[in-house]
Amino acid sequence: MAVMKKFVTLGFVALFGLGVAACSPDVGSPEWCTQMKEKPKGDWTTNEATDFAKNCIM
Repeated sequence: MAVMKKFVTLGFVALFGLGVAACSPDVGSPEWCTQMKEKPKGDWTTNEATDFAKNCIM
């Protein structure tokens, strides 16, 4: 039963994550840079910080 609960939860997370990703701007676009500037820097992933440095600063 606990295993089934984990699979169902994982399924919802995966579906929700895909829905959110479809609405977010492309990495490196001006909209994405603005969105990252508004996001607390403590919440940035390593990849986001690297992409921000490559696309928004340089």
